[in-house]
Amino acid sequence: MAGLLVRRFTAVPADAYKGVNALIINLALPAVAFKYLPHIQWTKSLILPAAMPVIVWLCGWIYIRVYAAKAKLDKQTESGLKLVTGLSNTSFLGFPLIIAWFSDDALGVAVICDQVTFMLLATAGIVVAMNASEKHSLTVGAVLKKMFSFPPFIGCVAALVLPLFINLSPFDALFDMLAATVAPLALFSIGLQLKFDGWRRELNHLAASFLYKLVVAPLVIFCIVYFLGMKGIIPQISIFESAMPSHLTATIVASEYNLNPKLTSLVAGIGIVISFVTTALWYFTIKGLY
Repeated sequence: MAGLLVRRFTAVPADAYKGVNALIINLALPAVAFKYLPHIQWTKSLILPAAMPVIVWLCGWIYIRVYAAKAKLDKQTESGLKLVTGLSNTSFLGFPLIIAWFSDDALGVAVICDQVTFMLLATAGIVVAMNASEKHSLTVGAVLKKMFSFPPFIGCVAALVLPLFINLSPFDALFDMLAATVAPLALFSIGLQLKFDGWRRELNHLAASFLYKLVVAPLVIFCIVYFLGMKGIIPQISIFESAMPSHLTATIVASEYNLNPKLTSLVAGIGIVISFVTTALWYFTIKGLY
């Protein structure tokens, strides 16, 4: 609400959210990795949060491919929907909601979901975008550059490697303070970016994307957890993260490659608002059955 009100009633630049995002991406998200990853006890159960984004992406790709054939979508619109429907907002919205519904400690599992989600965006997502773009050629170098220049990914790798050689405990207080800024700043940034103009013209596409992203995707992960008989916080967070709306960075990629940016922005913006209800329903469903 603060972000929406500031944008509406305060004379801030249209791209003011970029400064907030820069702080989150370059400092806060790497700090989250340093706060949690060195202390994670790596077990087989962590395969699920790592596999969840891949499962959601693959099922989403097939879902949109079928929908695109039925709706006779052009290549750019189909690819844009694949990006925003198959990738979850596991950090900017996922982290604050996990803190609100579960606890700070559960972020350790969420970080794994988020890093795999980003790697999918930087690889499979970029491949989809470049393949549909008329102005960009698909190259391995461009894909690798996207991945290895992203600060949260660098922070993830560093958080896994550096503790093997250096005692980072003197910096724990710093990591705690920086990580604590993720929730308020991320939600504030989302408020600054939310736009809803023209949604009626795209209602069918929006409904198709929301149906998968907010209902079908978490249902798929829920069924996997149920049939495997998995219990505890790890499967709960995996289901909850799969229920997040569209990845904000995916909309930026869609805009950069001209993949119907108006539609993809609407999917992300309206999806965030709806997800405050649907994620609450998923939380009570998860807690009711575990």
